[in-house]
Amino acid sequence: MSTVAVGPIPDVEALRRWLDGEHREIRELVREQLVSMDLSQADGISREEYRELCLRWATELGKSGRTALGFPRRYGGEGNVAASIASFETLGHGDLSLLVKVGVQFGLFGGAILQLGTERHHEQYLRGVIDVSIPGCFAMSESAHGSDVQNVHTTATYDAQTREFVVHTPHDGAHKEWIGNAAAHGRQAVVFAQLLTPDAEESHGVHAVVVPIRDEDGTPMPGVRIEDCGDKMGLQGVDNGRLWFDQVRVPREALLDRFASVSEDGIYSSPIENPDRRFFTMLGTLVQGRVSVGGAAISVSKNALSIAVRHAERRRQFTAPSGEEILLLDYRTHQRRLLPLLARTYALHAAQEQLVVALDRAFGADDVGDLARRELEAHAAGLKALSSWHATATVQACREACGGLGYLTENRFASLKGDSEIFTTFEGDNTVLLQLVGKSLLTGYRHQFGDLDPLGMVGFVAGQALTEVLEKTAVRQIAQTLVDRVVPGRDDDDRELDRAEQLGLLRYRSERVLASVARRLKRGIDEGHEQFEVFRACQDHVLAAARAYIESVIGEAFALRVSRCEDPVLRAHLERLCDLHLLCTIEDDRAWFLEHGRLSPSRSKTITRAVNRLLNEVRGDAGAFVDAFAIPDQVLRAPIGLKDQQGRVSGP
Repeated sequence: MSTVAVGPIPDVEALRRWLDGEHREIRELVREQLVSMDLSQADGISREEYRELCLRWATELGKSGRTALGFPRRYGGEGNVAASIASFETLGHGDLSLLVKVGVQFGLFGGAILQLGTERHHEQYLRGVIDVSIPGCFAMSESAHGSDVQNVHTTATYDAQTREFVVHTPHDGAHKEWIGNAAAHGRQAVVFAQLLTPDAEESHGVHAVVVPIRDEDGTPMPGVRIEDCGDKMGLQGVDNGRLWFDQVRVPREALLDRFASVSEDGIYSSPIENPDRRFFTMLGTLVQGRVSVGGAAISVSKNALSIAVRHAERRRQFTAPSGEEILLLDYRTHQRRLLPLLARTYALHAAQEQLVVALDRAFGADDVGDLARRELEAHAAGLKALSSWHATATVQACREACGGLGYLTENRFASLKGDSEIFTTFEGDNTVLLQLVGKSLLTGYRHQFGDLDPLGMVGFVAGQALTEVLEKTAVRQIAQTLVDRVVPGRDDDDRELDRAEQLGLLRYRSERVLASVARRLKRGIDEGHEQFEVFRACQDHVLAAARAYIESVIGEAFALRVSRCEDPVLRAHLERLCDLHLLCTIEDDRAWFLEHGRLSPSRSKTITRAVNRLLNEVRGDAGAFVDAFAIPDQVLRAPIGLKDQQGRVSGP
């Protein structure tokens, strides 16, 4: 626990600079642009009008250059991936339909062309992507194969006589589903399809082909059928659609051929021989999308907390013996509702910042090793999952904490909830993503296994991987001597956990659960069960290992980021918030630590007392912590959460 003297409240501007980090100027420019766009224009308009408004907004952003930061300089960008994500995260404070529109156009469509294409594709498309003169789509998911991208049924068959690819939807279950920009605005689509050539008896796997879907007048191209997905829970400004292709022909050059090519006479070649590795290398280049969605989810949490905390600091309810009505945030139950979520949001912010730095380095490197790339992909998948689940939980908790006022449309929770719900399945279903993390941990990030290859994973773990997992875990456990200080029966059971012990417990849980699932997988194989049945039976255990690992990563990132704060007074406030996050994480899983002998009943009670004490202390900082998110009132647009409003419901 922190022992540094802590002042009354942290300096908001200093805290804001700490949060904004290296790209504070970019974030501030995006905030200013959001204010200038007058987001209230979206209030009360029809779905069609909303879609046109989002297209106009996205075009304005394209002209500003904020959305081109990650593209090469020769096409009008700055080649700065980290700045691009910082810009996207900040957009998450505003209209989420606009955010998704931007993500589809610049991140998915433009990112696929940039990362999967070669120079001729860059020359042909990127300038049009950046200025939105070529509105595009990212057509990956299918009706029957949403998460199972490796087995999509859309085909791209090469015709050597005409030197064209023939893109086709072989049956209704193969139509492309939930494609952003498809229903109204898209002109081109990056279509993921099974690649077939005359020289091979079977598919070369999934590859990406650029297919025109509308002409300049907005009329669907011959052979392309488009349907509108219709009304959704939220994001009504995004024109999601469905796509069918009936023998649509595109030139050979339409294949995005960075990782594989087809010669004029139909000979397929690739520098990556293994088809599984080739597929996941191609998908790995698009990891920026998951990182961006995770960051946007954190922004949603910041929005909700800004509204709920400010309301709780103004609203008074019930009279104390002194005769004065009590502020909501002075109640322990209200603190329990909001302040752990606030601490976790800061922790996720720190972990996201660490991930973005790693991603930026990977994009700037000539060659990223398989281990580093796989670890980056796993962290991106896991953090996206936990950040988006956190956003969903935070919006709901904050809505309830604001009572009936939170139910009013004007106070934003309806739109925050409806618009952010999709984040838990957008850019990868969260449960599927955690399976990816678990598999990566169990196979030591080995490149030869696919993202969801349960048979390969189980077989590998049943062999040498079990030994490797157990040996690695044993070494870490021996090195983590501080954890031994929290075993039951010690005289200091009433002593609060220090930072090393907090992190040590999270590391111990992560490694213990991983070793446990490895043993369980091997035992199932040794007992003669089918590999897939073994995986299916242990699937929940694999997810638990993944979640425990990412929780440890988040805790480590927050503690490291706080320790590097150069302002000692600000660092003291952040240390206290970090303590709250780590102890709440441990408290939430007390049953596991008790079951495994890492906490005694007495120590478990001590943790709860420590959390309650920290809640009292952090309560005084809560207003500053949300003010530091620096969300302009014109962007937040919730009357009960405006920084400059004194509170029309604060009581007498």
